[in-house]
Amino acid sequence: MPIEIASPPQTPPDAIDGMSVARLILEQLKKEGVRTIFGIPGGPATPLFDAFHGDAGLRLVAPRHEAGAAFMALGDARVTGGIGVCLLTTGPGATNAITAVAAAKADGLPVLVLTAQTATSSFGKGSLQDSTESGVDTVALFRPITKLSSMLANPAAAGTLIRQALRTAMAGRRGPVHLSIPTDLMRRPAAGTALAPAQYRCEPRLFDREAVRRCAQVLLEARRPAILAGHGLNLGCAQPELLELAELLSIPVATTPKGKGAFPEAHPLSLRVFGLASSPLSERYLLSEGVDALLVLGSSLHENSTSGWDPRLGAGHVMQQDIDASVIGRNYPVSVSLAGDAKTTLRELLFELRRRLDRGEQPQAGSGQAFARFKAGVPAYLDSAARLSDGEPIKPQRLMRELDAALPADALIFLDVGNNTLWATHYMSATGRNAFIHNWGEFAAMGYGVAAAVGGKLAAPGRPVIAVVGDGGFAMAGMEVSTAVTENVPVVWIVLNDSRLNAVHHGQTLQYAGRTIGTEFHRMDVAGVAAALGAWSRRVDRPGDIAAAVADAFASGRPAVIDARIDAEEVPPIHSRVRALDKLFVGENA
Repeated sequence: MPIEIASPPQTPPDAIDGMSVARLILEQLKKEGVRTIFGIPGGPATPLFDAFHGDAGLRLVAPRHEAGAAFMALGDARVTGGIGVCLLTTGPGATNAITAVAAAKADGLPVLVLTAQTATSSFGKGSLQDSTESGVDTVALFRPITKLSSMLANPAAAGTLIRQALRTAMAGRRGPVHLSIPTDLMRRPAAGTALAPAQYRCEPRLFDREAVRRCAQVLLEARRPAILAGHGLNLGCAQPELLELAELLSIPVATTPKGKGAFPEAHPLSLRVFGLASSPLSERYLLSEGVDALLVLGSSLHENSTSGWDPRLGAGHVMQQDIDASVIGRNYPVSVSLAGDAKTTLRELLFELRRRLDRGEQPQAGSGQAFARFKAGVPAYLDSAARLSDGEPIKPQRLMRELDAALPADALIFLDVGNNTLWATHYMSATGRNAFIHNWGEFAAMGYGVAAAVGGKLAAPGRPVIAVVGDGGFAMAGMEVSTAVTENVPVVWIVLNDSRLNAVHHGQTLQYAGRTIGTEFHRMDVAGVAAALGAWSRRVDRPGDIAAAVADAFASGRPAVIDARIDAEEVPPIHSRVRALDKLFVGENA
C-alpha cells in the first residue's frame, strides 16, 4: 500500500502549553495498562506514530498487514483481559482491518482501533484516501462491527472521546471500538490530562440473586445434572469457581469448542468438548443419558456449541448464564436466566449451595460411581487407533497426541480456522493451566491464529506460545512470521501442511457425493518460506519426530515454524457442521 507523504505544516502545530491530541491518547492508553500498540504507518497517521518517540512506556510493533495488526491486538486483549490497540492509517489501512475487527466483535474482545483521517481542510475535496462521507466512510463502515465508531471533531474533546471509547469497550459484553482522528488535529493542544480508569469507568460484577437461588434449587433436585461451559467463562476467568462447583455436587462438565480449557480434561468429571469436534463422551452423555438439568455458563448456544442446535440438548431444565442478557433463551427455552458476570454468579451460586448443604439439604444426584462406569464404557476420541498410527505421512490424530505430550502444561495454544482447529479441539487435552484460543465460533476468520499468537506472546512473555495453523491460513497471514522475527517474539507455529483448504474439502466430499472444487493448491515449502523470513524452521513428516522438533523450536529462543506434512485424506470430526449446513441449505429450522 503506497504511503502518502504529508506536506510540512506552515507553522509548527505541536501543542505548547499542554499535551497534544496524539500525546493525550497515548497517555490515556498507558493509564489503561496498554504496553504494546500494533500499527502500520501511513502519511496521515504519522503524527500519532511520531508521538511514540522517547516514550519508554509503550512499544510499537509494526506488522506486515493491517489485518495482522488488528489480529495481534485481539491476541493481546484475549491474554491480558484488557484493551488491545491497533493504529492504522486512513483509507485501505483502515479497511484492511475490518475482518479482524469483526472477529473481535464476535468474540467479545475489547480492542481499540485508531485510524487516521485526512485533514479537515480537505474534507469533500477528493483528497487521497479520503475516508469521510464524501469518500469511503470508515466511521460508517466500522459502525456495524463495533460498539462505538466515531470521529474526533474538536481537539478539546479528545480526552472525553478516548475515555468514552475505552469505557464502551470494557462495559458489559466487551467488544471493539473505533476512533477516526483527522491528521491536522493530532498535534493540536488537547484539554485536560489522562485519568486513571477508576476515575471514568467502573467494572460492575452483576448477578441476579433470585435467579441464583432458583438455580441452586434445580441443581440440588436434579438426578442427572450437567454443566456446559463456554467462551464467556474463560473470558470471565471463572475456571476456579467452575471446578469448585463441579466437585461440590459431582456434576459432569463439558465445554464448548471455544470453552476448551475452562475445565481440566483429565479430571474424572470431564466430558471434554461438546459441539463442533465433539467427544463421544459429551455427545453421548448430554444427548442420550437423560440429563434433567443443564447449567450453561458463558455460551450463547450458537451452532458450533450445540452440535448444530441439536434439540435433545434442551430436553431437561436449561439454566443459562451470560453477561449479555439478549442471548439468554435465544436458541433454547430456559428455566432459569442468570444474567450477569460469570465469576460473580458462580461465587454467589457456591455460597447459596453451601448455605443449603449446611442446613441439611442434599443433592438428589447419585454418587460419582455411575458416572465413572459411564466414562469407562465410552471412548474419549472418535478414532483412538489413528492416535497411535505409525503410518506416513503422519496422521493428524497422531500429530495432536505427540504435540499434546511435547507442550508445557501452561502453554498458550492459538488455533487458526480450519481442520487444525478440529484436530486440536478433539485430540489435544486441556490441562487446566493451558489455554486454547481460537475464533471458530460465530465468525471464524482465517489468519487469526497466525497473527494473534504474536500479540499473545507479547502479552505473556513468560509463557510458551504456539499456534496450530493450516497451510491455507498460513498462506493468508504467514508474513507475520517476519514481524515476529523483526521484533524477536519467539512464537512457535505448527503448520499442518496438506496442500488443501481441507475443512471445506472434506465438507464438500461429504455433502456432494465426493465432488470438490477450489480447495486444492500446490504444496508449499512452508519450512523454506519461514527460513527465508528469518525464522528457525524444520520439516516433520514422520511419527515420533514432533517432540524433538518442538523442544528444539523452544530452545532456539527464536520465532520458529514447524512444517508438519500430514495425511490429507484423514477426515476430521466435522460432521455436526455438515449436518447443520444440510439443514440450512434446505431452509430447515435448525
